[in-house]
Amino acid sequence: MNRSGSTTSDRTRRPRRTTGRRSAGATPPPDRRRARRASRHRRTLQLATALTVLAAVGWLLWLSPVLAVRTVQVDGTATLSADRVRETAQVPQGVPLLRIDLGAVEDRVARLPQVRDVQVARGWPDQIVVTVAERVPVAVVGDTGRRALVDAEGVLFDTVTGDAPPGVVPLEVADPGPGDAATAAGLAAIRALPERLRADLAEVAAPGAEDITLTMRDGTIVRWGSAGEVETKAQVLVALLDRIDDGELEPASVIDVSTPDAVVLR
Repeated sequence: MNRSGSTTSDRTRRPRRTTGRRSAGATPPPDRRRARRASRHRRTLQLATALTVLAAVGWLLWLSPVLAVRTVQVDGTATLSADRVRETAQVPQGVPLLRIDLGAVEDRVARLPQVRDVQVARGWPDQIVVTVAERVPVAVVGDTGRRALVDAEGVLFDTVTGDAPPGVVPLEVADPGPGDAATAAGLAAIRALPERLRADLAEVAAPGAEDITLTMRDGTIVRWGSAGEVETKAQVLVALLDRIDDGELEPASVIDVSTPDAVVLR
């Protein structure tokens, strides 16, 4: 130790070198600050642009008359008129397509008795498209002048005052309707027959689900029985009538196919 009180090691110790790193709180250089401000400005501008575009699209779809209803297109009609479907649909004109309640339109059109199914869609840019599937008549029930058409499900959906449509068979049943077993059995017998044979039917009587009788236009009575084995009964009946027409069998006034593997002709 010298007189000043310092040691040899104190005199020979080298001063520390400062590193090139800045402390955490050091101020970045001007160029970096400008770059950060420009980046924030770009993000703000992009966000404002996106919000403006979304607002414009929302206005265009929800409020603008540009994409509003101008026409209602009706597809799939056969007996119904397109005007009646439009009237029932009650689609407001001039309302933007996106604000049309498609489910409500379907519900209104589905109330038409002739409609079995309906689908409603938007047809951009200015159409509502209503596609209906009409009920197909299989039989007609009731007295002359007050007869109703019946579809394959037993639904009475329309009235006729004159002749029934071609291929629609008169069905005599006490309580016609979709929940009536006799109605279902009579319709099953009719539907099992080929179209050419349906045209020869004068009437189908169904006093009960187990007692179906077919009357041909030439007066031949066909004892059909229940709604079981309808496809087999139809095939047997067609084959017998063809053989009678060809002269292979004598004409019969009654043909009993209620048990198709033991047919009786008399």
